[in-house]
Amino acid sequence: MPSNPPMDLPIMENSKPTLLDNVEHHDLRLIPGHSAAWGDAVNQVRVYPNEFAEVQREYPIFFRKDAQGSFYAVALLGFDRDENLFLDGMGWNARYIPAERGRGPFLLGFREGAHDDTPMVLIDPLHPRLSRNEGIPLFLPHGGNAPLLEHHIQILQTLHSGLTLNDDVFGAWLDAGLLAPVKVDIQINDDTGYDIPDLFSINAEALAKLDGAVLAGLNARGYLGLAFQVLTSLANVQQLIALKSRNLQGA
Repeated sequence: MPSNPPMDLPIMENSKPTLLDNVEHHDLRLIPGHSAAWGDAVNQVRVYPNEFAEVQREYPIFFRKDAQGSFYAVALLGFDRDENLFLDGMGWNARYIPAERGRGPFLLGFREGAHDDTPMVLIDPLHPRLSRNEGIPLFLPHGGNAPLLEHHIQILQTLHSGLTLNDDVFGAWLDAGLLAPVKVDIQINDDTGYDIPDLFSINAEALAKLDGAVLAGLNARGYLGLAFQVLTSLANVQQLIALKSRNLQGA
């Protein structure tokens, strides 16, 4: 039987992940798009180092700590609870959707007692985007994967690779002294402001003072470029402020 994946990815309440099968689920379809009804109204979403290049073009990237004290990255999507400023009546208005939201009802799992660690595709059978009557088929008429399913498998591979990479990247940044708390104090207008606690980022001053050996080591592993992508992403806070201001004016 498949076990739950090593991801903190939510599934619908009372639902049990099920192995996707081209016989049992031959007529299963996916309703495309994003909406609040499908769980996309969130003000932040976890992101992974291997998607920073795409994420930093759209969203500010910050870091948080989990209950065990381990770092993880988030893309900030809004300021109020359940607020995704990129979500409108037409869907998710951005060039890139972070993999954890783009995956939809699909998850990765591993077979208990298996001799290899090849991940399997699971589905959340109660997810509202799954249907047998509407949407885009997951399988071709003769049983092969449809292009839509292949696309979501690629997203799951991004998540799997990102999880594998995550601890190593943050470990290297910690060793280099690059992680520091950051104060995020947002003022939208005279009446509306936000102070977002418990966030961390790359310390630009510490990055500038790294010696040649540490810089070379981070660069050789690709982690120096990731640090600069995080810093570049912070300019997107201004885009969030503009979106929030526009929403308030239209309210």
